[in-house]
Amino acid sequence: MALTYQACLQATAVVLASGAVPTIVGEAGIGKSALVADLAQQRQAKLFTTVVSLVEKGDLVIPVPPLTSDSFVQTAKYGSLADVQFGYSHTLVAMIRYAEAHPDQEIIWFLDEFNRGTQAVQSELMNLVLQRQINTLTLPPQVHLILAENPDATMAGFSQSHYGVTPGDAAIADRTTRLILQADTPTWLKWATATVAGQPRIDPLVTAYLQEHPADLQVTATANAVDDDLQPTPRAWERVSRALRELTAQGLWGQTAVVTALMQGNLGVSVGTAFASEILRQHPGLTVAQALGAPDAVATFQTLTPAQQQTILQNCLADSAWPLTTATTAARFSALLAACPPDGQFAIAQRLADQEDLLEQLAAVQTERPAVAQLYQQLTLIGKRSSEIEV
Repeated sequence: MALTYQACLQATAVVLASGAVPTIVGEAGIGKSALVADLAQQRQAKLFTTVVSLVEKGDLVIPVPPLTSDSFVQTAKYGSLADVQFGYSHTLVAMIRYAEAHPDQEIIWFLDEFNRGTQAVQSELMNLVLQRQINTLTLPPQVHLILAENPDATMAGFSQSHYGVTPGDAAIADRTTRLILQADTPTWLKWATATVAGQPRIDPLVTAYLQEHPADLQVTATANAVDDDLQPTPRAWERVSRALRELTAQGLWGQTAVVTALMQGNLGVSVGTAFASEILRQHPGLTVAQALGAPDAVATFQTLTPAQQQTILQNCLADSAWPLTTATTAARFSALLAACPPDGQFAIAQRLADQEDLLEQLAAVQTERPAVAQLYQQLTLIGKRSSEIEV
């Protein structure tokens, strides 16, 4: 049975309290590491992490010569181990030293991507998981192990899994408790909208989209799915959030191709294209101040999609700080309107026609302001052309 994030968090705590070892199984990027970090924080435990897929055979049991007496770490109660500075035994040494310095504090050792390590590496780690011992070294009693694995096609419910994993030894499966974590959109959205350092943890464009399309938080790939080699995950949406904020910081919202490519590169073509289309509609690429005041605004405007152009002009009409009765504003608005396709021009002209007060103001000052007169005539021609097409 698959568990939501919160339920899996509670179940993992129960497994640890019972003295067993939990194995959290879930798709890549679903939040297994975040769950373990949250658990450690809740329990005020010190967290150490080893990514097993990056461990080489011998990192834990074979010292690397040449060795001196300084290469071995002697512990007061837990035995000795070779401290290979750039091997993963160094993490184990740091953990033992921490345990000796803090004998009353709980420690969690998180073995991530356990079934993506080689069979030889898994065998080396087996004594730690099963016997809590390797060579002469014994794990301190306050150390709790938590494993994480990607789905394996041999696991029930994951027959279509396509991960390159090494199925674990039956002894590991028999001695650990498997907990299956599933994507949990409501819980993730609650986490994502929480305020950190004065702003939401995840960009509101992401959370608004996922509130409308909750199934897109996590799309599971299968061995038979060949139409899209990337799929969205909670981790991918976090990257997207950072990218959105960087697009804003660098003023690149007008670069439609760049925005779309970034979304597709994180979420896959299908979801990435849909999301890019939605955010480009909401974030048209130019603010009103940029559209009506920046020297290069017309050139940028011409690179945008018709939907973006129309949104920008609608925003301009709604902003009272930039009245069209001003000559410079009228001239810029006229240039932007001319860059729109005919359908977009008619939509904006129709929007203006609905604002009778504004049209009256334009008519009243056009004799003394040529730029305003040009805009008024342009709107008249657009309306006339549209009427002729309808006839």
